[in-house]
Amino acid sequence: MKNIFKPEVTSEVIARINKLTPASPQQWGKMNVSQMLAHCNVSYELVYDNNHPKLNAFMKLIMKAFVKNIVVSEKPYKRNS
Repeated sequence: MKNIFKPEVTSEVIARINKLTPASPQQWGKMNVSQMLAHCNVSYELVYDNNHPKLNAFMKLIMKAFVKNIVVSEKPYKRNS
């Protein structure tokens, strides 16, 4: 798995983003370029912006028990999931 914090990987990702146009074809799911970029930006907004409500204890438990193992694992996502 590539490490986004390595300069060569960061440069590669930036170059790929810069090649995107509104006419770029979908290669993974059903989102257009604008929707995909907004979707990818959500994780950064959660970390760097303070405009998202904090989870209560119950939701933290649910997220940790069920969601985290699916989202943060080595298993690739299925197409259109």
